[in-house]
Amino acid sequence: MPKYVIVGASAAGIGAVEAIREVDPIGTITVISEEPCPQYSRPMISDLISGKADFEKMKCRDDHFWKKNDVQALTGRTALSLNLSDKYVALDKGDHVNFEKLLVATGGKPFIPKIEGANKNGVFTFTTLSDAESLAAKIEKAKSAVVIGAGLIGVSVTEALVKRGLKVTMVELQDKILSLILDPTASEMVENAIRKAGVTIATGQTIQRVIGKTENDNIVGGAVLTSGEQVQCDLVIIAIGVIPRMELVSGTDVKTNRGILVDKFMRTNVSDVYASGDVAEAYDFVFGENRLLPLWPLAQLEGKVAGYNMAGKKADYLGGTAMSALKYFGVPIISIGIANPKDDAAYESIVKHEPERNLYRKIVLKDNAIVGVTLVNDIERAGILFHLMKNGVNVKKFKQELLSDDFCLATLPRSLRRKLYPGEYK
Repeated sequence: MPKYVIVGASAAGIGAVEAIREVDPIGTITVISEEPCPQYSRPMISDLISGKADFEKMKCRDDHFWKKNDVQALTGRTALSLNLSDKYVALDKGDHVNFEKLLVATGGKPFIPKIEGANKNGVFTFTTLSDAESLAAKIEKAKSAVVIGAGLIGVSVTEALVKRGLKVTMVELQDKILSLILDPTASEMVENAIRKAGVTIATGQTIQRVIGKTENDNIVGGAVLTSGEQVQCDLVIIAIGVIPRMELVSGTDVKTNRGILVDKFMRTNVSDVYASGDVAEAYDFVFGENRLLPLWPLAQLEGKVAGYNMAGKKADYLGGTAMSALKYFGVPIISIGIANPKDDAAYESIVKHEPERNLYRKIVLKDNAIVGVTLVNDIERAGILFHLMKNGVNVKKFKQELLSDDFCLATLPRSLRRKLYPGEYK
């Protein structure tokens, strides 16, 4: 019987394997993954579509990773259900795998709204390698596409399609694009760059139905917006977002909310069962509570913490927060923590907007501590600001200097530099 069983072999699963092997070099590990080759970087899927990267460049671990770590990798297999009393995972083909310690790292799945005609040939999602490969196979003969959703996934796929020469219409239900990570000013700056690249952006609406071609109704020929406008297209990509894949724990004693609930050790409420990555609600140090944070680096860190604890080495997950470092359509952006505080009375925002230089910087404070950072076209100081934010530093005495052009480590009080960087400043 395997000592450790991990369902899911992406960022969290890989992090867990590496952590377990640091502590326990001989305990048996079985990893279960639906994908034939799961050790690739999902954030690079758009690079595959655009032609910037091939699959070899997308791999985050080599082909010998599982063998080198003495892992039984059951790839191309589906975990169907979980029996907690007898401690086994039921698989497709009637098989099952027993475990002593289990990590649920099943990630997320695309959120697909009910759209008439969504089953037509030419409608795609955009979260896995198979999604990307299917889409890439269709692009050669396509001239235009409609992308539903203007969040991180939607903007990412839009840029990839534009690089391949397609005419793209991006449709977003909210009034602004990237509304979860940017405030209206920053959003407008990015939107202007996207429009300049020839993309049509329709906000405040979504797709009512997908229509077929005149000669073959089963193949995508266009999309009808909620406004009634009809957009001709060869492809429709649903890129609204992902939701946790919690089917494996459905009907069990494992407690869930929007995701699987875990403590600081990444343990669920059930003994010997852990959860990490996009499927888990982990600690957000900005909000001081557990939340869904579907981010690759955090998933890998959560998996590592779970792996340590599964193998008997106590490790705490100190928390993460919403973090995006990206460059879409030539615009570098950093967004960390809270971009749009809802309770204005509890927050203070310091803003520096220079339209003539196309620069935007915003710091959100609560009780004189940084809880949000937004930087557009000027991201050099992101590391220092995040360090202050992560450590909960009271910035009252120098908060107005945070957005100055010459803000740097030397700007900070000497005593604070010593505290934050003890090895560099004595």
